[in-house]
Amino acid sequence: MPKVKTKSGAKKRFKVTASGKIKRKHAYKRHILTKKETKQKRRLRHSTLVKKVDEGNIRPMLPYLF
Repeated sequence: MPKVKTKSGAKKRFKVTASGKIKRKHAYKRHILTKKETKQKRRLRHSTLVKKVDEGNIRPMLPYLF
């Protein structure tokens, strides 16, 4: 049986918390920031958790963490 490889894109984008939840960053914070309101940019700074519905798609991409 071959080793299961980790998706390197997922490895860079997601982290797993101590309780096993998956953390992610917000989108829309990379460029064209002059048009966006300060309040929006401030909210996008913080990381958040992946929704339960989407965890099923992300977990197989990170086999070494589970």
